[in-house]
Amino acid sequence: MDWNIDTKLSTITLDNCRTNDKMIDKIKDKLHLGSLLRNGTLLHMCYCAHILNLIVKDGLEVVKDGIDKTRDIVAFWRATTKRKEKFEETTKQLRIPCTKSLVLDCPTRWNSTYKMLEIAISYEVMFTRLKQ
Repeated sequence: MDWNIDTKLSTITLDNCRTNDKMIDKIKDKLHLGSLLRNGTLLHMCYCAHILNLIVKDGLEVVKDGIDKTRDIVAFWRATTKRKEKFEETTKQLRIPCTKSLVLDCPTRWNSTYKMLEIAISYEVMFTRLKQ
C-alpha cells in the first residue's frame, strides 16, 4: 500500500489451487476494487499452462499402457552403445532415414513424453523388425 501498488494492479496470474483462491480473497479485502480493472473481476487470472498440463495429464492416462511400453522400448535401445549401433544398423538395412535419436521422456513433463512418442512413432517399422 505504501508503494500504491493497489492503483497500478490489473491482474495477478497464479496456478489453479485453493490456497491461491484464499489468498486472492485476502488481497481483495485490502484493495479498493473500484480502482481495479473491471472492478477487480479480472484480478485473479489462472495460469493457463498449469491448466493445460492438468488436461494433458488426464488425456495421457487413457493411453498410459502404450506410453509405458514405448518408454520401455526406448529405454532398452538407448541403454548401451551396442544397442544404439544395432538400432542404427537396422535403420540402414531397412532404408529408414535415422535423422532423430530416440529420446527417453521425463514422465512428469508431458511435452517430453510427446517428443518421445513423436520420434518413436517414426521408427514403428523398426521396432517391429527388431522385435523379430
